[in-house]
Amino acid sequence: MKLAMLRTLAVAAGLAFAAPAFAAGETPVPPQNDWTFNGPFGRFDKTQLQRGFKVYKEVCAACHSMGLVSFRNLSQEGGPGFTAGQVKALAETYQIKDGPNDAGDMFERPGRAADRFPAPFPNKQAAAAANGGAYPPDLSVIAKARTYERGFPWFVFDMATTFQQQGVDYLVALLTGYEDAPAGVEVPAGKYYNKYFPGHIISMPNPLSDGAVEYPKTADGRPQAPETARQYAKDVAAFLMWAAEPHMEARKALGFKVLSFLLLFAGLLYFTKKKIWSRVESAAAH
Repeated sequence: MKLAMLRTLAVAAGLAFAAPAFAAGETPVPPQNDWTFNGPFGRFDKTQLQRGFKVYKEVCAACHSMGLVSFRNLSQEGGPGFTAGQVKALAETYQIKDGPNDAGDMFERPGRAADRFPAPFPNKQAAAAANGGAYPPDLSVIAKARTYERGFPWFVFDMATTFQQQGVDYLVALLTGYEDAPAGVEVPAGKYYNKYFPGHIISMPNPLSDGAVEYPKTADGRPQAPETARQYAKDVAAFLMWAAEPHMEARKALGFKVLSFLLLFAGLLYFTKKKIWSRVESAAAH
């Protein structure tokens, strides 16, 4: 009887560790990707962030705003690593609505490094009207706002490994999850089937395709990375992760310093306690 109970508990534990975060027949769990910024010592790959910004600018920015990010953020430490001159030239390619002027009128001017990325539509209503009634969300913090439940026991491990890549893994899965609807599933006109989107019916058409974005070339004339839809998805997801947490590298560095200090401080307190109480114990012994 005891042996049977042990076997049952072992099987249950194995199922708990192998169980997906979603029940069978529902939205599948997005696959995990390798990220350079994973873990307590992870850092952003500046080259990947630059490629991701290129994908955002040429594909995503036509519909999605990024209103919490300024042009100058692109040149700040821990980011894509653009120079101040590159940021200034980039900002000047945009027309920013400003004003009012002395006559009380609004006007347009070339962008400045301090300006935030302008929205592609004047308001939410115009954005929804141009996209079949669905409002394209702002992408400033989308990598943190979108996630999925990993369930037990994975969230326990996440606390120990500082795993926080649910959002970017979900974005990659979403951007590469378009496929034909299975038999018996009706997709309304103007909608699309995506296996990783909750409910599977999504208003956004597949934005990425192989060869859609031309990457910078290496010294031998080849692209920096494969010009495939999956690579585009990973690069733009990494860029959006940086946009959602631009000071991640500084936060991790500070956290390491604080933990190191606390560890040293705990050691000093321990040896101080031993030194002080050793006298008390010695006096009591006599």
